[in-house]
Amino acid sequence: MNQYILSCCSTADLTLEHFQKIDVRYICFHYSLDGKEYPDDLGQSIPFSEFYARMAAGAATATSQVNVQEYCDYFEGFLKEGLDILHVCLSSGISGSLNSANAARDLLKDQYPDRKIYIADSLGASSGYGLLMDTLAQKKADGMEIESLFNWTLKNRLRVHHWFFSTDLTFYIRGGRISKTSGMIGSLLNICPLLNMDNLGRLIPRYKIRTKKKVIRTIVDKMEENAEGGTQYSGKCYISQSACIEDAREVARLVEERFPNLNGRVEINDIGTTIGSHTGPGTVALFFWGGERTE
Repeated sequence: MNQYILSCCSTADLTLEHFQKIDVRYICFHYSLDGKEYPDDLGQSIPFSEFYARMAAGAATATSQVNVQEYCDYFEGFLKEGLDILHVCLSSGISGSLNSANAARDLLKDQYPDRKIYIADSLGASSGYGLLMDTLAQKKADGMEIESLFNWTLKNRLRVHHWFFSTDLTFYIRGGRISKTSGMIGSLLNICPLLNMDNLGRLIPRYKIRTKKKVIRTIVDKMEENAEGGTQYSGKCYISQSACIEDAREVARLVEERFPNLNGRVEINDIGTTIGSHTGPGTVALFFWGGERTE
């Protein structure tokens, strides 16, 4: 029997409608804007446009992950219904959410000895994490049992590729991903850093590319280099963006032009408030399936 729920964190950066359509439950991270705390609830409390406009105007942001008690309360709601749980966490390379989820599972297992709680590390973020969840949801709908789906997740999670670029270095400097001196020079020279997620789920700067036009071409080149089947790639492709929709649309246009066998159109989502608190506006991310990430 398929009596289990598939779950993740709001940081998978899919829309509310998408989560509902694929029957994936989620638990919200938290963020603060100028000292006031909100749930990272897919833009329902504060629209993404307002969030990024306030960041650009200088609003201070901070984030906090789901704590152990929140996970206990969240999981227990399903356990009381007699449901098992497969919960997939935001990458342990950028968050401690996995530790909180594991601690909650350990606290609950004696109370619900007949129930199973599987916790998996996505080693992904934003809509790359969302692409993984979308695929898992399809496999669940096709009848895959919970233990098999958990094992499939662990075996295949590194096949989701994550590439990011930013045209605004302000928040990368503020967060320490780029030094202040490098950031100032980069801004003067119109440098757009290109980053990806490594095999430990960490966001790593890879290239310093001059001009937005060139970095847009390069991120699509990286998809051709790494996608399963190259330009014959026939899987789904997701993009997420933070207040730079035209840049995201240009990446999507080039992807659809170069990869004619895509499974549907490129899906563009907003980078949510947790990830966006660190990237700020001006970031575009591209996600697709390929070979296993090894470094």
